[in-house]
Amino acid sequence: MSHSNRIRSAVRALTALCLVFAALFALYTGDGSVSTAAPADVPAAADNWGLSFPTEGESPVGNADPAYLAQYNAYYLGDTSKKVIYLTFDCGYENGYTASILDTLKKHNAPAAFFVVGNMVQTAPELVQRMAAEGHIVGNHTFHHPDMSSISEQSAFQKELDDLSALYRETTGQELSKFYRPPQGKYSEENLKQANAMGYKTVFWSLAYVDWYVDDQPTHDQAYSKLLPRIHDGAIVLLHSTSRTNAEILDDLLTKWEGMGYTFASLNELPAL
Repeated sequence: MSHSNRIRSAVRALTALCLVFAALFALYTGDGSVSTAAPADVPAAADNWGLSFPTEGESPVGNADPAYLAQYNAYYLGDTSKKVIYLTFDCGYENGYTASILDTLKKHNAPAAFFVVGNMVQTAPELVQRMAAEGHIVGNHTFHHPDMSSISEQSAFQKELDDLSALYRETTGQELSKFYRPPQGKYSEENLKQANAMGYKTVFWSLAYVDWYVDDQPTHDQAYSKLLPRIHDGAIVLLHSTSRTNAEILDDLLTKWEGMGYTFASLNELPAL
């Protein structure tokens, strides 16, 4: 091999190595975990909603950016110019803690959104009615909580949302709000289009933690270690109403956030898209 060919080979090898290191750096999320999210401006055809937190206390990076989501009336952040928090709860079923959560929200005069499924409306109608009566949003989390990203037909997608909406109307005499949260955060671009076509705003989140395993609940300190340093302006916070830990810490958590200068707002106050 000539001297010039050896140089070219070395340059190619070095370039490839740099690309590998760049890819590894891009995957690192800054909190010791690795993100498998698609590039923010080019979401995968079907994906799980995911976040990385490069800097604690600042808005996280989603696997789809706000400008892309705005095309479909979808959000994961609220008004980032204000110290405001949007509280949301996913309600798959009643586990004995929703009444306590509602009591705490009333104490703090904090509006919230409860994303319910069919089982919650069927088995705990009095709690669902209380949510609405106390001024909270009741949102659509689908009737059966399936992987909606696997549904490509508009009619099948619409049925999951319409069936829950009809059940809510029969149960409460009111119309379900037009806020939709994809079960398990699984979505596709087609889903975003489908929800938008039905007049829904799709609501992801910018802060959550592992609170949904009812038999393996985080300690209070573990919860605080995620929810306090990562709070940020315009945060849409996802909590699960089935969590014992959430019910136990909520009063203190909201007090701590208030002490940090935050107020609580309804999803109805999200900035216009």
